[in-house]
Amino acid sequence: MRHRKKTTETGPVIGEGWQKFATFLTHAGRQTPDQKGSFVNMPVERGSTVIFPTVEEMEAQGGYAYDHQLVYGAMGNPVQHRLEQVITALEGGSHTQVVNSGLAACSVALLAFLKAGDHLLLPDSVYGPTRRFALGTLARFGVETGFYPPRADEATLRAHIRPNTTVIFAESPGSHTFEVQDIPLIARMAHGAGARLLLDNTWGIGAFQPFTSGVDVSIQALTKYPSGHADVILGSITVQRPEHWQALRRAAIELGACGAPDDCWLTLRGLKTMAVRLSQQARSAYELAFWLESRPEVARVRHPALPGCPGHEIWKRDFTDASGLFGVELAEGITQEAMIVLLNGLNLFSIGASWGGYESLVLPTSGGLTRHHEEGLPKGAAFRIQVGLENVADLKADLARGLDGLKR
Repeated sequence: MRHRKKTTETGPVIGEGWQKFATFLTHAGRQTPDQKGSFVNMPVERGSTVIFPTVEEMEAQGGYAYDHQLVYGAMGNPVQHRLEQVITALEGGSHTQVVNSGLAACSVALLAFLKAGDHLLLPDSVYGPTRRFALGTLARFGVETGFYPPRADEATLRAHIRPNTTVIFAESPGSHTFEVQDIPLIARMAHGAGARLLLDNTWGIGAFQPFTSGVDVSIQALTKYPSGHADVILGSITVQRPEHWQALRRAAIELGACGAPDDCWLTLRGLKTMAVRLSQQARSAYELAFWLESRPEVARVRHPALPGCPGHEIWKRDFTDASGLFGVELAEGITQEAMIVLLNGLNLFSIGASWGGYESLVLPTSGGLTRHHEEGLPKGAAFRIQVGLENVADLKADLARGLDGLKR
């Protein structure tokens, strides 16, 4: 599914990579017609209790249901199982577990592969709630967490690995500061140390194939692009190796982690249009990022597909396309207060913490980020842009009006 990215004088051609998934996503998860016909979309089946004709048949479906049999509502439902099949194919794995949020996907995956006395390595750019979970819940359970610079070279990463390092976590690019990590390198280092590599692949869904790069567990916030309409909270965890699936499935069942049928159905419906949405959003985001680089009020644009952005060469090597999320750092002398006035005055960009939906959003990213290392922190006022499906010329005009009115 890899392909060579086209380039122009201004950089790579963005948005075409998503089209390779268009046919698959349009047909994936579709209801199989019977002799009497059927609707295109499968029905929503809601329930907790599953009934069986005999005790023997019920007992045969018991245990940990590694093959996703229909046993009890908290162990999965038919719509969830169909969604898991689609995400598995999209991620290139063998099995997927859907859970009730992106954070739950991170926490269930970590709990599946960590125990008391283990050492966890997180990138310093990791999603904030994942950091809190590690320093809170995991710490209470006897797991120690360390943080490595997200763009660490081999020597730096080796210095952070301990004899009891069991899991190395990655997030590429980071969702606030957009560092692109060298995942094949981290995978080699992890496996050489006897650790597993877990990746939050939400930004790169479809554009980065995790298991061909050595990842053991790939995590998605299905809340973002798969659902696509800012009305679902859902997550997924995908693995490739049978022993990883058994550990993950056991943890999910013991924790009662599953997806609600209606949320799974909405996400299946959202996936039908994800390729065309992401194609448009990726193109618009790149055009907007390229334009913002030319503005005198902007010191730096953090978009991995921009040729001058740190990590661009790794992005070019490993990714087949881009996303619609990137960061902006304002010029020296523009205060945090002035930036907030700018963000408050935008008409087409709402202020919100999520991303991946059809609507454009902005969010301040300076002043509130927690880091153990100074590397990667914005030097001035900074904010994040999630580009939706609006006309990109209208988005430019909205931002230009705000930038023109900035006071230094």
